[in-house]
Amino acid sequence: MALGRAHSVAVSGVHGQIVEIEADIGRGLPGVHIVGLPDTALQESRDRVRAAVTNSGEKWPDSRVILALSPATLPKIGSVYDLALALSVLDAAEDVPRAKLEKTVLLGELALDGRLRSVRGVLPAVLAAKNAGWQRVVVPDSTLAEAGLVDGIDIFGAGSLRDVLAWLRGEVVLLGPGRRSRNVVVAGGDLSDVVGQDEARWGLEVAAAGAHHLMLTGPPGIGKTMLAQRLPGLLPPLTEQESIEVTAIHSLAGLLSDDNPLIMTPPFVAPHHTSTVSAMVGGGSGMARPGSVSRAHRGVLFLDEYAEIGTKVLESLRTPLEDGEVRIARRDGVAIYPARFQLILAANPCPCAPPREADCVCAPAVRRRYLGKLSGPLVDRVDVRIKMRPIGSGGFHADEPECSADVRARVAAARSAAAQRWREFGFRTNGDVTGPLLRREFRLPYKTVAPLDDAIRRGQLTARGADRALRVAWTVADLRGAEAPDAGDVGRALGFRDEIRR
Repeated sequence: MALGRAHSVAVSGVHGQIVEIEADIGRGLPGVHIVGLPDTALQESRDRVRAAVTNSGEKWPDSRVILALSPATLPKIGSVYDLALALSVLDAAEDVPRAKLEKTVLLGELALDGRLRSVRGVLPAVLAAKNAGWQRVVVPDSTLAEAGLVDGIDIFGAGSLRDVLAWLRGEVVLLGPGRRSRNVVVAGGDLSDVVGQDEARWGLEVAAAGAHHLMLTGPPGIGKTMLAQRLPGLLPPLTEQESIEVTAIHSLAGLLSDDNPLIMTPPFVAPHHTSTVSAMVGGGSGMARPGSVSRAHRGVLFLDEYAEIGTKVLESLRTPLEDGEVRIARRDGVAIYPARFQLILAANPCPCAPPREADCVCAPAVRRRYLGKLSGPLVDRVDVRIKMRPIGSGGFHADEPECSADVRARVAAARSAAAQRWREFGFRTNGDVTGPLLRREFRLPYKTVAPLDDAIRRGQLTARGADRALRVAWTVADLRGAEAPDAGDVGRALGFRDEIRR
């Protein structure tokens, strides 16, 4: 009886766990048996691995082979274990030296001729190997750029099983990742493309500076979508840690490009209004995959025509808006994905949506029901609400509007001031600050917050709405370079909440 070992990674959500693969070559009729909660793709790897080994010029054992994946209680999903399975069998047959193998994590799917194919989730798998203290990782060479985003661990790319075997035997040297460049390219159009709409442009600037959620309503063709698409161009680039977080999610979703895998700008995700709950928050059979809210992590989630989206889909946004993550339970376990995004909503004021509001033929009840898709608690979480109006005469001949670069500079200055203020409390933007912190540690004079008390007393504002209005007031103050909000800033923040007539 001979026993061999190799190691790979099981990825659940954005987290990974090292999996030990043991191969036992014993007596009995020839056959391959896999134990350790494998899914269908992993069960089918028996034939892929055997064919890859023989087509690579190696000998497959002519006896019973048992492959055990530990921890045994952890569900194993996908074809990422193929390379480790093949090498554990060859290790048990004493066809490869153990010096390098026992200290290496192996990732990759095998083709029948022994080629290594890319798999999803390479980045979080490499991160898990590094955090577990492993020295090196071997990945398919097509994913080498993605794996190379992780520092502090040796990473090697291979094109086939033959290459890995030759490397283990000391016959060749596998290539590592090249130098990583960090060239930030501002995506989307420029804010100067939007004609008029000074009020909406100001609301967009406030939303960008404080990471506040934004709602835009108005007739079709007025510029709602154009404004939303230009929001990522006003946001600062992602930090190194944020880039890794976002890239790991997109790796699991299979959305990374081979040429430039690192995502350095805030993502912009705009799902169709017919999207389901699973498409929005994540889902699928086996282990849930990331949905739109997670792919928009550290970026913008734009819901165009939100009044056409199903009520259940909209209500599913409550948890990620509050917690910044989603937990999805499926057959093979619970997947946890980060989902800290900036929500932008846009809709027409009514189903008929004429260019002029006076030409609307919808009954008042129809108009209320149309925009009433958003429940009160969900609307309460939207800080900036803008009702856009048609462009007046001469709008197309007005002076050149301000460009994104100028606005981006002000946004960066406001965010820098906020980050400096909240640093010791663990926050970076005004939109993330908790209400108790604002009311206790940064308590404003009563004369300043008197409009909030008056709105609460009249039932026009909830306690949560008052906290969110305070956050917007701090953002307005940061944009004008003030140390703290005054009564005018609080009034402007309340004005943003009164813009929508539901």
